[in-house]
Amino acid sequence: MSQEVQDTKIENVIIIGSGPAGLTSAIYSARANLAPLMIEGEEAGGQLMLTTEVENFPGFEHGVTGSELIGVMRKQAERFGTRFITRNVTKVDFSQRPFKVWIGDKLHLAKTIIISTGASAKYLGLPSERTYMNRGVSACATCDGAFFRNQEIVVVGGGDTAMEEAQFLTRFASKVYLVHRRDHFRASKIMAERTMKNPKVEVIWNSEVIEVIGDGKSMTGAKIRNVVDETVKEMPVTGLFLAIGHKPNTDLFKGVLDMNETGYLVTQPNTTYTNIPGVFAAGDVQDHVYRQAITAAGTGCMAAIDAERWLEGQESH
Repeated sequence: MSQEVQDTKIENVIIIGSGPAGLTSAIYSARANLAPLMIEGEEAGGQLMLTTEVENFPGFEHGVTGSELIGVMRKQAERFGTRFITRNVTKVDFSQRPFKVWIGDKLHLAKTIIISTGASAKYLGLPSERTYMNRGVSACATCDGAFFRNQEIVVVGGGDTAMEEAQFLTRFASKVYLVHRRDHFRASKIMAERTMKNPKVEVIWNSEVIEVIGDGKSMTGAKIRNVVDETVKEMPVTGLFLAIGHKPNTDLFKGVLDMNETGYLVTQPNTTYTNIPGVFAAGDVQDHVYRQAITAAGTGCMAAIDAERWLEGQESH
């Protein structure tokens, strides 16, 4: 088969991104005989690959690691005929159909596109933070909070998410230090007041975490610097939760698809339709509210059904 013939094949559906949203849409569209092509990216599997234990995904009563869960989903998608390319999409053109998707200089064409490129938690950018990732450092309180029973921990942030995470973590931790680099929160008043009234939460104002300390195996403390007087103190905390926001992975689609002010793709209510007919979005790339593996999988299922029905509608014209 010559290169040219191969390139002119028009896929029914190309799925960009391979977390629970993308893989669920692959399972559904593959079972609908759409023979999906998934471009899973070089960081295949998404945020779940960064979590150790997942205890809240239905069907795994003893929990499952993030990478195991992704592995099982990927095999399931493959079993029904999904094809995978483990590279990053470098460019798209959705201005006309068939839609164009490039990986380097290789062009792929598709009748429909499902975007499930997810979001990435924002980190402080400390080398020590990377060292103790999943060994004390986390970007998801609902995922990891239960592993910190009766421990003293730090939450970094000043928005509503930080307030929610701090509140949530007081169910497990004996003490939550909320570290914020300013002298006031940007969170809503009601959330800020509720957090400050919580006896288990202590706010450390005008401060930032400058180093995560550990024994090589797990985190044993954090160095906190006061940004006003530059004093540094070491705190014996065993957990560091980052609540400084997420960044949706939507740079590829700037100027092409409708986004909100923080870059999340906007989908039409109760659907996965973007502003371009035939292009759908699922998972954390369009969900800044729930951000769970199970909700991502749910919208992945919706996207596959939306794409399949849209294709049927096109073919019947």
